[in-house]
Amino acid sequence: MSSVSQTSTGVLGRPKAWLAPVGLGVLIVLAVGTALALGVPLHAPDMAVFHGLALTVKVHMLAALAALLLGAVLMMVRKGRVFHRAAGWLWVALVAVVVGSSIFITQLNHGRWSLVHLFTGWMLIAVPLAVAAARRHQVVRHRRTMMGLFYGGFAFNLLFAAMPGRALWSLFVG
Repeated sequence: MSSVSQTSTGVLGRPKAWLAPVGLGVLIVLAVGTALALGVPLHAPDMAVFHGLALTVKVHMLAALAALLLGAVLMMVRKGRVFHRAAGWLWVALVAVVVGSSIFITQLNHGRWSLVHLFTGWMLIAVPLAVAAARRHQVVRHRRTMMGLFYGGFAFNLLFAAMPGRALWSLFVG
């Protein structure tokens, strides 16, 4: 067992369960508000654009969205229970799909990887370390790594994905 129990506050204190979904909501509201203030015409997803995307991009986008939503739910629920463990394994599987598909997405950089692919390398290293920490009952290390993966690998990377010229931009703005 870990020296830090699930009920103690630990050295850094227990993160608030509402922080992830509220932070994600704030990011979305800021993005939409900024777009409206700049006069950018937002619309429902353009399914013609979606159907025109490469299969790897579709798989990547859908798996990333599912992982983002499931990750927010996982941050809100009580940790260490059956749901947390089962949903955690599902989240890891979704991350594997996101990472695996991202390796083949090179259209924007003339067939080469871009700087955004550094997230892919980071995920390939950090996800197994986070799982190993959970299996060893190293709760603090597991929590820090998973939160870093969620915020850095998904929430922050969403900013890159929503840039003009990218598929996500075309779906909702272009």
